[in-house]
Amino acid sequence: MSFVYTKQAGLITAFLLITQLVSASVSSEKLGTVSFPNSGSDKAQGHFLRGLAALHSFWYPEALSEFENSTKADPAFAMGYWGQAMAYNHPLWEEQNFKSARNVLAKIPNNPSITNRERDYIQAVRLLYGEGTKTKRDKAYSKAMKKVYSSYPNDLEAACFYSLSLLGIAKNAENKLPLQVESGAIALEVFEKNLDHPCAAHYTIHAFDTPDLARLALPSAKRFADIAPASAHAQHMPAHIFIQLGMWKEATNSNKKGWTTSVAWVKRKNLPKANRDYHSLQWSHYTNLQQGLLQDAAAVFAIQQKDMQMGIESKSNLRAGKYYPRMFAASILETEQWKKAEQNTPLKGWKPKMYPQAEYNFARGFAAAMQGDIINANKYLKELKTIREKNFRENYYKRINSLLVWELEIQVAIKLFQKDFSSAIELAKQATLIEAKLPAPSGPPRILKPTYELLGEVYLKANQPALAKEQFSISLQRHRNRLRSLVGAARSAKLLGDKSSAKEIYTQLLDQLKDADQGFPVLLEAKEFLNSL
Repeated sequence: MSFVYTKQAGLITAFLLITQLVSASVSSEKLGTVSFPNSGSDKAQGHFLRGLAALHSFWYPEALSEFENSTKADPAFAMGYWGQAMAYNHPLWEEQNFKSARNVLAKIPNNPSITNRERDYIQAVRLLYGEGTKTKRDKAYSKAMKKVYSSYPNDLEAACFYSLSLLGIAKNAENKLPLQVESGAIALEVFEKNLDHPCAAHYTIHAFDTPDLARLALPSAKRFADIAPASAHAQHMPAHIFIQLGMWKEATNSNKKGWTTSVAWVKRKNLPKANRDYHSLQWSHYTNLQQGLLQDAAAVFAIQQKDMQMGIESKSNLRAGKYYPRMFAASILETEQWKKAEQNTPLKGWKPKMYPQAEYNFARGFAAAMQGDIINANKYLKELKTIREKNFRENYYKRINSLLVWELEIQVAIKLFQKDFSSAIELAKQATLIEAKLPAPSGPPRILKPTYELLGEVYLKANQPALAKEQFSISLQRHRNRLRSLVGAARSAKLLGDKSSAKEIYTQLLDQLKDADQGFPVLLEAKEFLNSL
């Protein structure tokens, strides 16, 4: 005798089936619809399925809690321990709690009722926490999940976890594209079979989160937030595609939902504020700036700084400070309000790690150079070099190459102030060559000041609008509808006497800035040009 469990309005209704295996599925308006037949007892199913759905939305604390509840309800439930081990691995965030996962896997009982399919899943996760380097283990796990995916073609969970494993390998692969396309194709197959499956939309977004592929994930981006409204990450994730496509209003809305959902969850669970989604908050800050919403951006930045100050004082929320340098830099670089760099000093007690310190030093150094403060520009340039030469621990997000770019960009700004345009051009070209080898853009530029955009601005100052136009075009292919690149493109067209193109771009800017603060300089510039026609 077995049961299918359907969770609706908090009630569990059991339906008698004729199979011998418990076939568990859950349809929840909060986290989507998942199905995972298993040999666990009836009382463990609700927790297990909610944990599985949360896992697919990268809601790891909730997933872990539910999987733990499933094994409390049924201590012999092998897949409950499998789920806990899976929740300790965050493949796209480069995080893994190896020790805790190993301890959990040791609790899996030698239960004769475990099916061959379940054994295959367990064997795969044992490889994930087996011997060898993380890269080697990731590949072994992916190979095992590919076998599960092939052996059980109707198992959507096998498809999901294989798709995700490919993204985990792609993270640091030299040639990411084939892995991303394969992962996205598999996730889309799941999407076709179950429009409410959280993994289907989620992993499609991650797979196609590049300028060239993003359009393929737009349907998934529009759907994911509705699939799992309880998950802050699910509310935020569509912004990845919206930003890739320059859909600023939609991106702002997604990030706002991601933030507010996380705040509500933290309050409801009485969790530390460190669990708030400051990632969404930072992205919201950036998307506001792309629309000239300076007051809204300032309000968002104020939230971050308030939480950061409280965290410094209580030593309970240091995570809020992680995003401070990027928001600080965006406030300056996206508005060209260089004096803000001096006015906005770090909060007392802020002790950043090396990479955030480098981000901060770049913003201060670049702003100083743009104002002709060569002494301070060189001071921050020297500090950047010192951090780089300390050889901090690199990962996908934190790279020495980024520091090389920032050093070059400060030197570009110095040469610009000195009107040494030929040197500025050569330095900016070097920066573009380095950035071109970094991972494709995703979200707010991690390089902080896109190099092709800077090179375009240098060409403009050197009165070479045709060459400037080429660089802004490249920048806009990498960062759709990015405000400063659009401004550069409009100015290039204007200087070239191409009134038709200038009109088109300034009209686009006017639409993008329709809700902007009325005194925003770019808004006034667009209006002035269009009125002159």
